[in-house]
Amino acid sequence: MTILRSPDTATGATVAAHTRAATGHRPGRSLPYLLLLPAATILALVPGYPLVRLVVISLQRYGLRALFTGEAPWAGTANYRAVFADPELGPVLVRTTLFCLALVAGTMVVGTLVALLMAELGRRMRTAVTFCLIAAWAMPSVASTLIWQWLFQPAYGVVNWLLSQPRVFGDLRQHNWLSDPTSAFAVVWLLVVWQSVPFVALTLYAGLSQVPRGYYEAVTLDGAGYWAAFRVVTVPFLRPILLLVTAMSLIWDFNVFNQIWILTQGGPGSGTTTLAIWSFVRAFSSQSFGQGAAIAVVSVALLLVLTAYHVRRLVRSGDELS
Repeated sequence: MTILRSPDTATGATVAAHTRAATGHRPGRSLPYLLLLPAATILALVPGYPLVRLVVISLQRYGLRALFTGEAPWAGTANYRAVFADPELGPVLVRTTLFCLALVAGTMVVGTLVALLMAELGRRMRTAVTFCLIAAWAMPSVASTLIWQWLFQPAYGVVNWLLSQPRVFGDLRQHNWLSDPTSAFAVVWLLVVWQSVPFVALTLYAGLSQVPRGYYEAVTLDGAGYWAAFRVVTVPFLRPILLLVTAMSLIWDFNVFNQIWILTQGGPGSGTTTLAIWSFVRAFSSQSFGQGAAIAVVSVALLLVLTAYHVRRLVRSGDELS
């Protein structure tokens, strides 16, 4: 049975088809954007408003009086000029950068090793390791930091007691790990890496489980050992995931605050003061909220630059794999 259409209908359908072909429009092409709109709106409002408010405060003379009156005179770039003229900015920036890089490196190395270990374990042991990782990951940072503080207590800390038992390091029962900037940063480094490894390890293990076994068999037949197979097969397959978790670790570790503040409060002196600690101290201890906001804005700008660099590498890595 043949269905006849009028010339006008056929012409209209032909014109519509040519129009869609010329404009690239396809039915339902905007549907993904509509589905993403609610989440994008929430993400724009939740961090967007505080960020805009932060920039506004950094351009005002916002002090203790403004908290009660709600009125703050306009300061322009005075807060930023004061921050950049402060001689403490250089040491704090260097300290923050080195500490962040040390945290990211430690997290990635330990997390990768744990993921490789999980890939070699049996089902029961892998389940036990996964449970331990999730338990460590689920613990709030404040609670875990308080436990860490107790472990390294000078008088009755478990760590000091354990290190004193072999009598190799001497009597460390009264040793204060937080009295020296280097050992204080080491304690904070251990804590943050311990908290960050579960996410990295579980994410990388999920990626490892998707690598085809045939590639490992092929390189093994060619005489490659374990680490050669890791370099030739595992790393290329996991490169996008490695870049992603590295970028996320960089953001988290750059903003470490709770662990440092609870353990050292930026001391001794200013030996463990990072940008996050400096911003908090300048805002709430010195009652200079404008300068504290300016330091926070500088931190956000630095993070945006670092994140943009890693996102570009992530996109390029995805294009290479596709």
